[in-house]
Amino acid sequence: MLGSNIKAHVQPAIGIAAVSLTPDIRWLSAAQKGMMQVKPTQNTALPEMTEPLSAELKALYRYPIKGLTPERLEQVRLTTGGTLPFDRAYAIENGPGRFDPDAPRHLPKISFLMLMRDERLATLRSQFDDATETLTIFRDGKQVARGQLNSRIGRQLIEQFIASYMKAELRGPPKIVHAPGHSFSDVSAKCVHIVNLASVREFARMQGRPLDPLRFRANLYIDGVSPWAELGWLDKDLRVGPAQLAVFARTQRCDATNVDPSTGARDMAIPALLQRSLGHSDFGIYAKVVTGGELIAGARVVPPT
Repeated sequence: MLGSNIKAHVQPAIGIAAVSLTPDIRWLSAAQKGMMQVKPTQNTALPEMTEPLSAELKALYRYPIKGLTPERLEQVRLTTGGTLPFDRAYAIENGPGRFDPDAPRHLPKISFLMLMRDERLATLRSQFDDATETLTIFRDGKQVARGQLNSRIGRQLIEQFIASYMKAELRGPPKIVHAPGHSFSDVSAKCVHIVNLASVREFARMQGRPLDPLRFRANLYIDGVSPWAELGWLDKDLRVGPAQLAVFARTQRCDATNVDPSTGARDMAIPALLQRSLGHSDFGIYAKVVTGGELIAGARVVPPT
């Protein structure tokens, strides 16, 4: 099981501060070091930075429970053919569902609570502890639920809170689902999701307003390449630190990006703005891990040639 390979205590991530029309980015949240080399940032805010001299990995994020809080990692080990450890390891079914933990398969995201439809999730802050697989949920800074997700009683405690808090959005009783090694990603392939911060800054400039990169819920945020360059990397390999990644798809955006990850307000129309500005709704790329290795923030990125 994943829990046997990872031991980490991760503080909830509030987000990456909105990218203004300057390249300033402030990263919030931290993760404590564990057996899987999940290593925290002690200072949650980076100093002001200018454009990097070469391409680099600026931040790593995982999303232990689909639709809930992103968690920032300073260091993590990627394995061939895998995802970030515990990325989308759990999901919350919206009413009676079809997920079978004994025969896990990819299901459409509408099967689960998620930001595309359920923006109220963004008003919660969650914290996931790898060692015990315990989820703690906060609302307005106060703990409102806590449960160990690998136990029936623990799952029920979280489900009871979700049933009350998300009552208007639910089609039936919520159910927390999980299967060892399964990821509840929007795509069926096990992969990592990459977003170029230069593209975020350029899109913010085009729209004339700040933009939080966490709207795009990526695993790897890179910088130091030209805006939109990543969209030309399809079927090519790049290196991030010691890891080799094979790009296989561009990320077609849905209405989840319209939700402000800090407030839960549905205050933009990202897919429509992309379509109007660029003629498509793609933002970010998916890549499979060809060769694994230890990733750390600040690692060099070698784009495809």
